[in-house]
Amino acid sequence: MPFLIAYILTIFAANWAISRFGAVPVGFGLMAPAGVYLAGLAFTLRDLTQERLGRAWVVAAIVGGAVLSTVISPQFALASGVAFLVSELADLAVYTPLRERHWLGAIAASNIVGLVLDSLLFLSLAFGSLEFLNGQIVGKAWMTLLAVLLISVWRRGRVSRPGLHA
Repeated sequence: MPFLIAYILTIFAANWAISRFGAVPVGFGLMAPAGVYLAGLAFTLRDLTQERLGRAWVVAAIVGGAVLSTVISPQFALASGVAFLVSELADLAVYTPLRERHWLGAIAASNIVGLVLDSLLFLSLAFGSLEFLNGQIVGKAWMTLLAVLLISVWRRGRVSRPGLHA
């Protein structure tokens, strides 16, 4: 349940950050809407939620995060809700078949597909422009890399200690 709550709150927080801070630097001279880092984290939380609770809970979390976000910005709420739902369908095609063979690889691959698709849809729906596309991709890729590294370290720590299971 913690992943589900974190996922919902991350969707909300991403929309809040855009409303509050506008565009932020993501490296390489690129800018992106401020929610980019939280949206990037959301892809990993989506996979963790699916792993623990199943796809139906992931869809419910997306809808919940979008509904909660209407308090901040109906425009961003709709754009992020649609983008996350469509990228969830892409996740079905990438993460689900790969997860049994290489779980961290499945997270990385699904995040990459999801972040590109999500960025294209979100920017088009929220801003009517792809001006921040490169920045969106870079910012979300930073978070995917960080999340995969942290999960990898955490899993290694659990496996190396007797009596704990990954």
